[in-house]
Amino acid sequence: MITIQEIEKYSENHPQEVLILRARDNQEEVEIMIFKGFSSNLTGSTAFDPDMPILSPDGEIISCDRILSPYNPNNPQYIEKNISPSELLKLLRENESK
Repeated sequence: MITIQEIEKYSENHPQEVLILRARDNQEEVEIMIFKGFSSNLTGSTAFDPDMPILSPDGEIISCDRILSPYNPNNPQYIEKNISPSELLKLLRENESK
């Protein structure tokens, strides 16, 4: 299972990328943007305390888009779209070893 903390760490090491996650949390679909190690909920509120988890322990990542920074929602420059959780995990693991 992938944690948000792992994805945030990846994004710290890849500041040229913005990650948009689609997830299911508390029976709702949510979108989360991760950039330079910080997460923000695009479909709901984000806690002011960065130590508060953005997804509940039962939250499930559905897919991820990798986008070139700076992010322009009107014209996103996709690196990769609709990455599955298993593909995302593989990407994270490959980059851990570098």
